[in-house]
Amino acid sequence: MDEDDRPRPRGDAAEALSKESLDPYSVAELQARIALLEAEIERVRAHRDKSTAHRAAADALFGKPAT
Repeated sequence: MDEDDRPRPRGDAAEALSKESLDPYSVAELQARIALLEAEIERVRAHRDKSTAHRAAADALFGKPAT
């Protein structure tokens, strides 16, 4: 089974975070949360870039599949 074909959990962590009330958090906690989210964004971007490069290398080696 391809990675893309695997079932994904219902809901999305980012969506859940976007619905969470920020009222209980202090300014320092909000700053820490922003830093954590920025680090996660960089991690996701790096994974996306790695996946894109991997796909491009596979396409170059085996040719693009017919759609």
